[in-house]
Amino acid sequence: MRRPPLLVSVSTVLIALAAVFLTAPAASAAPTALRGGDRLYGAGGAVCTVGFNARDGGGAPHALVTGRCAATAGTWYADPGLTVPAGTTVGHSFPGNDHGVIRYTNPALSYPGEVNLGGVFQDITGAAAPRVGQSVCHIGRTTGRHCGTVTAVNATIDYGGGNVVHGLIRSNTCAEPGDSGGPAFSGTLAVGLVLGGSGHCGFGGTTYHQPVVEILSAYGLSLY
Repeated sequence: MRRPPLLVSVSTVLIALAAVFLTAPAASAAPTALRGGDRLYGAGGAVCTVGFNARDGGGAPHALVTGRCAATAGTWYADPGLTVPAGTTVGHSFPGNDHGVIRYTNPALSYPGEVNLGGVFQDITGAAAPRVGQSVCHIGRTTGRHCGTVTAVNATIDYGGGNVVHGLIRSNTCAEPGDSGGPAFSGTLAVGLVLGGSGHCGFGGTTYHQPVVEILSAYGLSLY
């Protein structure tokens, strides 16, 4: 039986987690690889967290990101100084959905099918549509790794102003501002991208995720 959609109003519980206009961290050694959980940088202070790496039918690598973030720049770099080109935005969708795709264009970088857990890498072998009660972890650039369970599917967020996103995953993992776009996964399977939530990692919370299987289908991509 089809579950009725769950609706949450941003005016009451949603904490905006977009990491679009964060102050860029100090530059360090130039990156040589980009993985899920890493950041891409655009002009004007735009910053997107890569959810997962994927490829098209021709093998070209792409980054899965939130739609709100993908729309903030056309050209992306692997470093905050904007000296290492990484890719270009090739599609984004918001509202209705909240997903986007950046095509990697720099052959000098590598794009492993992994998630960066903070210097330790988790291999991602595929994607799955989660079920209620399934274990899930996500990586946020602000709060790091947090795990919990899926508490609902087919959830809806109303951001106000007609900006409604449907078909989301809800979990009891916590997230805070800056975590948006981070990868959510169950074992080696990709589940979603962090969008937003309520609560605080000091005492728990609720987080909403854009399903990965929907993104892959929309852009004809696959994980590797």
